[in-house]
Amino acid sequence: MSQILQTTHELVTLAGDPVIPGFTPSLPGTLQNPTGKILGWTAGVGLSLAVLGGLTGWACVAIGHNSERAQLASRGKSAIVWSLIAGIGIGVTSGLVWGFYSMTQGK
Repeated sequence: MSQILQTTHELVTLAGDPVIPGFTPSLPGTLQNPTGKILGWTAGVGLSLAVLGGLTGWACVAIGHNSERAQLASRGKSAIVWSLIAGIGIGVTSGLVWGFYSMTQGK
């Protein structure tokens, strides 16, 4: 396998001109502001809904525990876990989008 990679490297080096053209992907200036606003609103609304889901889950746990409804408490506990997963997912996704966007801008 390393012989194939070595041969490919030599062919690319011997070609002289760059095989891969220089290309810097970026959004047009007219799309940068609306795209940022849409991503910001989406992340904000998503995190708000995750918090609301967590609070509702805690309420279900409290009501289910005090009224001896084990099924309601169980659903509340799973709602809390899924709200945490959703919040973490939104945070990670927005970080990845921002990271890739920054990499394309060369900053």
